[in-house]
Amino acid sequence: MYLDFYGLKEAPFAITPDPRFVFLSERHRDALAHLLYGIGQGGSGGFVQLTGEVGTGKTTLCRLLLEQLPQDTRVALVLNPRLSPVELLETICEELKIDLTGRRGSLKGLVDALNTHLLEAYAQGLRVVLIIDEAQNLSTEALEQIRLLTNLETPTQKLLQIILLGQPELRDLLARPELRQLAQRITARYHLTPLSVEETEAYVRHRLAVAGCTRMPFTRLALRRLHQHAEGIPRLINVIADRALMAGYVHNRQQIGERDVDLAAQESLQKVTRRWPRPGVRTLAALLVLAIVAAVALWPVPDPPQPPPPKPGPDAESLAPLPRIEDLLAESSFGLHAAWTSLLALWTVRAEEVDVLTAMRCPPQLAPGLYCLRGSGSLAKLQTLRRPVILRLSAGGREGWAVLVGLSPRRGRLLLGGERIDVSRRDLENCWLGEFFAIWQAPVFLPAGNLKRGDTGPGVEWLQERLVQRGLLPAPRHPAVFDLPMEAAVRSLQAAHGLVPDGIVGPETLLALTSDLPGGPRLRTRLE
Repeated sequence: MYLDFYGLKEAPFAITPDPRFVFLSERHRDALAHLLYGIGQGGSGGFVQLTGEVGTGKTTLCRLLLEQLPQDTRVALVLNPRLSPVELLETICEELKIDLTGRRGSLKGLVDALNTHLLEAYAQGLRVVLIIDEAQNLSTEALEQIRLLTNLETPTQKLLQIILLGQPELRDLLARPELRQLAQRITARYHLTPLSVEETEAYVRHRLAVAGCTRMPFTRLALRRLHQHAEGIPRLINVIADRALMAGYVHNRQQIGERDVDLAAQESLQKVTRRWPRPGVRTLAALLVLAIVAAVALWPVPDPPQPPPPKPGPDAESLAPLPRIEDLLAESSFGLHAAWTSLLALWTVRAEEVDVLTAMRCPPQLAPGLYCLRGSGSLAKLQTLRRPVILRLSAGGREGWAVLVGLSPRRGRLLLGGERIDVSRRDLENCWLGEFFAIWQAPVFLPAGNLKRGDTGPGVEWLQERLVQRGLLPAPRHPAVFDLPMEAAVRSLQAAHGLVPDGIVGPETLLALTSDLPGGPRLRTRLE
């Protein structure tokens, strides 16, 4: 009901694991990299274990993983592991579409059918992966049967890769002595922790932006209170934020404050009330004596007069207050045309080379060797890209476009109407919805599409050279081929720049690859 009231196209805080709304914090990116590693390592045969508290995003990461699987991968996904060993094997075979005629109920028949299927997949160059969600619910017998599946192999290759997703109890389960053989085969472990305060704010902004929000309905204090109540758990953030938006709509509030979040949390979260035993007479008497002693000991004593504080020196925080973005937007209008004119001027692009109207559409290639990207992210992500970008700002019911030319821990420097203006970083985070435009220079022979595993040619040779210069590959090889080591190096680069570590070189990864090249304007990092 509140969608039109807050200018939303769809509900931003649904608890279903929709990959479109996925927000990858640093820990989520690492977790996804572990899962992709588990898929990509092929025939090593080890287990990959991902654990996390309830609601931290394990299932969402699993869905995101399924969307990024290589074409040569076949997956058996088990969502309900409360099964006997025979039932578990039947579920795995059904997921892989194996004919079980005459084999149901027979442990040997099921294993033989699975082994035959794995050998056929291996002969066709396919890899088979088993993913078990809620793995903490597996019985000891079922876990032992899963371990035995890793014995299905050729003389040189394991035929099945297994990924276990579960709550923290999974770690305790695998620590049992009777499961030590399975624990020894876990080659990658990762525990997914809740979001930090800053990540919670970025998470809320991201979901609102995906849902089409053009202004931020939560105040900064409300976001911090939201993190406090949800303890950084994304599912609880969704529940409380959705309830707060509903309450704001009912009470006709354009801005949702910390009090609204408190009430939403009280209504949404179940509080556990502990019942303490009623104290006896002796206990009450002892507590009364302790209270009297404590009152005497803690009776306040006047403090001696303190000398006046020293006067601040020239390096103290005595600067004039920074202008507010809301006031700047109220005074003048800052259009996209002016912002693109300023950004192209920073790159010394002449009008006859690139028309501003063409640049505003942001085609993948603006001119030979000059590329354009329309993306989304956080200020931390923009810092890693190191280039000026165009930001869409919204405050006080007004919108405008500015060029971000500097970013420090406390400030942002904007180019507005040809004038450089410093604003607080906090104000910038509140008024920016996460959308940006960027341009960068790269060789003209780069392909229009993505670079991925199996590709060759000049673009891959340039990619190899950049990865070697960054220390992500040991040495160049000729001819250059986009192989597994190069894919792993690309994932490392993507993770370092806050990108999805999918191993595919698209526009954002190309921009990251050129962020340290000489030439062109740089994003300033020292503004104070």
